[in-house]
Amino acid sequence: MTITHLVTHSGGFHADELLSTVILSRLYPHAELVRTRDKAWITPAEGRIIYDVGGQFDTAARIFDHHQRPNPLRPDGQPYSSFGLIWAAFGQDYLRALDVPEKDLDRVHAAFDADFVRPVDLLDNGAVDSAEAGPLFAGLTLPVLLESLKPVFDDRRDGADDAAFVDALAIARAFVEARLRHKAAKLRATDVVLRAIEDAGERRVLELPMGMPFRGAVEQAGADHLLFVIHPRDSDWALTTIRTGDDTFETRADLPLAWAGLTDAAFEAASGVPGAAFCHNGRFLAIARSREAVLALAELAVAEVCATA
Repeated sequence: MTITHLVTHSGGFHADELLSTVILSRLYPHAELVRTRDKAWITPAEGRIIYDVGGQFDTAARIFDHHQRPNPLRPDGQPYSSFGLIWAAFGQDYLRALDVPEKDLDRVHAAFDADFVRPVDLLDNGAVDSAEAGPLFAGLTLPVLLESLKPVFDDRRDGADDAAFVDALAIARAFVEARLRHKAAKLRATDVVLRAIEDAGERRVLELPMGMPFRGAVEQAGADHLLFVIHPRDSDWALTTIRTGDDTFETRADLPLAWAGLTDAAFEAASGVPGAAFCHNGRFLAIARSREAVLALAELAVAEVCATA
């Protein structure tokens, strides 16, 4: 069936129908977007997908509202917004449209649902409060930022809401597609890192062909012996630590305290390594001018950790 119309409610907008439109307009680029509360439009009919309005949830009829009672719930009992319903029904097709490999579809779909779609669902339904992000960050959650693109209360121009929705759509699309590109890339990186871990054997330093996400693959491989990672950059080489979690700056091992904050000649003198260029004051990153130099720094860092263990 050809989809000719994407139908959602008129007036002020929220993140859930805006993000739903990101998904649907990619899949049906020639469909007309209709923002209305006209009963004739928000009733299921041939050629239309209706979302966040209409008082029904029926995938077969292509209507995806969540405001009715009983409201649609996830298997764990948490409420859906229209975004969650649209993602469940159309998310995998959307990922195919973004050229995500078929072998990665399920993992990318589930990961994006868990840490991007579900928070939008919960905020939209009042199941969580953006204030849970803390007073400093409450106004910086993605739904709050997207909804800040609505017209101000006294902007009474005809079509102001619709124009703001279209403008916000481009911004929302950029966030969605960037997040998904990174998730797909992380899976590609995992394959590379796992091969590098196998090649490294029992060595304490993991060498990668370029900078990439590696911590998840290191944990997946159970490579507890690894302490540091090296990889080339544009014209030099990096030596980095391995964090113990996504939400912490703690590392398996820090670079030597004597290197902290040093650059160029001072760093070369402290380390004894020609080509040592920079060590971050936080001791999680060092830069060298060649592979030989970065390997020498890595060996020194490993030796210090082992000596103090």
